[in-house]
Amino acid sequence: MKILKFGGTSVANAENIRRCIAIVESKSDSTIVVVSALGGITDLLQHTAILASERDSSYMSSYTTIENRHLEVVRALIPVANQAGVLSNVIRQLNELETLLQGCFYLGELSSKTKDVIFSFGERLSSFIIAEAFKFRAADCVHVPSGQLIKTNNRYGRAVVDFAMTDQLIQDYFAKDKHAIYVMPGFVAESKDGQITTLGRGGSDYTAAIVAAALHAADLEIWTDVSGIFTANPKVVKQARVIEQISFQEAMELSHFGAKVLYPSAIEPILPKKIDMYIKNTFEPNSNGSLVTHASLDDNRIVRGISNVDNIALMTLEGPGMVGVAGISKRLFEVLAKEEINVVFITQASSEHSICFAVTKVDAHRAEAVINDEFAFEIDYGKVRPVQVELGMSIVAIVGNNIKSHQGVSGKMFSALGRNNINICAIAQGASERNISAVILEKDAKKALNVLHEAFFEEVTVQVNLFVMGVGNVGGKFLEQVYNQGDFLREHLKINLRVIGVANSKQMLFNEEGLDTEAIKTLNETGVPMQGYAFLEQIKELNLRNSVFVDNTANQGVAMSYESYLRNSIGIVTCNKIACSSTMEYYRSLKFLSKKYSASFLYETNVGAGLPIIDTIKNLVASGDRVQEIQAVLSGSLNFIFNQYDGSKPFVEVVKQAQAEGYTEPNPYIDLSGVDVKRKLLILARESGYGYEDSDIKVKSFLPERCAEVQNVEQLFEILANEEAHFKALLDMANKKGAKLRVVANFKKGEATVELQAVDGTHPFYQLEGKDNIVLFYTDRYTEQPLLIKGAGAGAEVTASGIFADVIRIANKLN
Repeated sequence: MKILKFGGTSVANAENIRRCIAIVESKSDSTIVVVSALGGITDLLQHTAILASERDSSYMSSYTTIENRHLEVVRALIPVANQAGVLSNVIRQLNELETLLQGCFYLGELSSKTKDVIFSFGERLSSFIIAEAFKFRAADCVHVPSGQLIKTNNRYGRAVVDFAMTDQLIQDYFAKDKHAIYVMPGFVAESKDGQITTLGRGGSDYTAAIVAAALHAADLEIWTDVSGIFTANPKVVKQARVIEQISFQEAMELSHFGAKVLYPSAIEPILPKKIDMYIKNTFEPNSNGSLVTHASLDDNRIVRGISNVDNIALMTLEGPGMVGVAGISKRLFEVLAKEEINVVFITQASSEHSICFAVTKVDAHRAEAVINDEFAFEIDYGKVRPVQVELGMSIVAIVGNNIKSHQGVSGKMFSALGRNNINICAIAQGASERNISAVILEKDAKKALNVLHEAFFEEVTVQVNLFVMGVGNVGGKFLEQVYNQGDFLREHLKINLRVIGVANSKQMLFNEEGLDTEAIKTLNETGVPMQGYAFLEQIKELNLRNSVFVDNTANQGVAMSYESYLRNSIGIVTCNKIACSSTMEYYRSLKFLSKKYSASFLYETNVGAGLPIIDTIKNLVASGDRVQEIQAVLSGSLNFIFNQYDGSKPFVEVVKQAQAEGYTEPNPYIDLSGVDVKRKLLILARESGYGYEDSDIKVKSFLPERCAEVQNVEQLFEILANEEAHFKALLDMANKKGAKLRVVANFKKGEATVELQAVDGTHPFYQLEGKDNIVLFYTDRYTEQPLLIKGAGAGAEVTASGIFADVIRIANKLN
C-alpha cells in the first residue's frame, strides 16, 4: 500500500491536479491519496467566515470566488457529458457552505465549532472532485470521508486524535474494502459524537502520517511544490540545496524552527513505527527529493540545515527577587500554559536573575498581561520588574546530529554573524546539542541565513557584494576588471564578486541578483535619482552579507559619509583621499569604527595608485619599526606633466594631455596646487604613527598667484595659457643646472613640506619616467639605505587594479 499526500499548490488548479493523477497512476501498488484544499482556498474560507461574522456583506463576493474556483476545476477535469452528477454534488456542498456563512452573518459570531465545519469544505470539496477525476479515467477509485476513520476529541481547531480507535478503524476499513486508489481529504476529522473537527496547522500531512502509521506502511510520500527539504529556505538563500537524506530528529528540529515544507505533526505518528518519509516535487516528479529516515546516516556533515522563525517576541522576566527562589519558572510557564501560549525558545542565566523566552508575536500582548498579573505582588514590591517585551525578532537555528561531537560549531556560528554586524539578543542550545538557536532582529534574518549558509555549506567560496560609486574613468576600469576576472576568482581563489549596485552623481541602479555589464550601461536611462544618502539607504535596506562600498570618486560629501557605512558593517574600499586627509579626529573615527563593526576600511590607492605603499607602512609599524623620514614624488600626474614639458608646446597643453589620459584629478588644479600631494603626504605621516593635521604640512606652490583665484577648469586653463612665461622660466632654470623638475614631498624631524625642486642627475628622483611615483622610507631599521618603492602612480588602469586588489584582500579575510 502506497500513501501519497498532495499539498495545496499541487492541487491548485486542473492542470496541477492532472500532474498529481499522472504521479498516482505511475504507482503499481494500491494507493491512498490524501489531498489538501485547492491552493489558497483555506485562507479564503477563513477570510470569508470572518467577514460574515462581522456582518460585512462583501463576504458574498469571497464566497462567489470560492464557488467559481471549484466549478471551474470540475469543468476543466470532467467532460461535459459526465459533469452533471459531479456538479450536482459540488453545488450541494457549496450551498451548505453558503448557508453556514449566512448564519454567521445573521448571528454576528463565529464559534470554534462553526469554524471547523466551514474550514473543512476546502478538503472535502477538493478530495471529492479529484476522486471523480480518477473515476472518469476508468480508475478503480473510491472517495473516503476521513471523518469516518480519524476520530478525535471535541477540541475544535486543533483536535486531539484518539489513536486506539482511529488505528482500528483505518485497519478494518482497508482490510475489507479493496480498491486501486483511495482519495481522502486531509486536515478533516470527526469527533466521537459525529461532529466535524480539524487537525490544525499541517493537518493534511498529519492525516497522511496517521494513515501510514496505522497501516504500518513502508514509507510515506509528501508531494509539494519544492524538491525536498533544503539546507535553508531557497527563497531567501539562493545557494541552498536539497538535503538528500536527513534523520527524523534533524527534520523535527528544522520543522520546529520554521522549515515550512515539513510539519512536526506529520512526523510524530510515523517516528515510532520507523516509517520513512519522502518529500517530493509534484512539478519535478523525477527529482530524488529528500528522504527523512530512521536509519543512521554515514556522512560527516556537521550541520544538516539552517532555519528560522519570524514574527517572534522576545520576553524577559528579571529581578533580584528571583535569585534562589523556588517555583518562579513553574509559575511563569504554568500561567502561559493555561493561556495556551506556546513558548518557542527558553534560556536562563546561571545567576537565576532573569529568564528569557520567546513567543510568537500574536501571543505577545496576552503573554505580557498574564505574566504581569501573576507576578503583580513581586512587581509592586520591586522584587521583579514588569516583563520586558521586544518585538520584531526572529529565531535562527543550525541543526545537525553531529553538532554534539564537534568542537567550535557555536563559535563559528556566532563569529560569522558578528562579522556581519548581526546582533545576537539571546542564545539557546539544548542538552541534546542537536541545534543551536539565536534570537536576532527580524530585519537581519535574511542576511543571517545567507551568512550561516555560506559558513557551513559554502566554505570553499565566499561571496562579496559590491556597491560601486563612480563608474567613469577609474570606476569603469574597475568594473571591467571585476567582470573579466570573475571566472578566475571563482575557480582559483574561491571568491565570487557580485556587483549589486552602481551610481554616478545623478543616477543609481540596483539588482539584488547582480548587475551585468549591459545593465550598467543603462544606468542613466534605467536608474533612479541619486540624492543625499539614497545609495547608502538602499544598501542598508538590502542588508546583504559581505557588503563592500567601493568609492571611485573624489567627492567630499561621499568621503564624509564613510562613518555611516562602517556603522552598518559595510566595508569600504576607496581611492578618494579626502576622508583620510581630513581632520585627525575623523581619520581616527573611521579606524575605530572599522574595528568596532568588523568592517574593512582599505585605501591603498590613496597614495601611489596601485603601488603597495600604505600596506608597506602598516607592515613596518606592525613589526615595531618607526618611520623617521619620507622623501617622495607622490603625484604621477605632476611627474608626467614635468617629464612631458620641454618647451616645445605650452604648459597648458601638457596639462590638458594629462587630464585627457586620466592622470589628473577631474579638476587639475588639485594636482597643480599641491593639494593632492599634500593629502598623500598627510596620509603617509598618519599611517606612520604621527598625529598630523592638514595645517602641519607646508606647500610651496609653483603656480602663479593668479591661479589661487580660479573658479573652474576653464578659467584655470585660461590663466595657465597666459602665464606660459612663468613655466618657461622654471624649465630654463632647471635646464641650466642640468636638473629636472619634480614636486617633492618631504617629511623629517617633525617638518613636512611639498615643493617643486630641481633635482640633478645624482638624485634618485632624476630618472623617474612618465607617471612614475617613488617613495623613500628611512626608518629605525632602514637608516643609511632607504626602503624604496617605485612604479606607475597614476592612471585609471593602475588605480583600478589597486582598488581591485583591496577588494580581494577583504574577500580573502572572509574566506
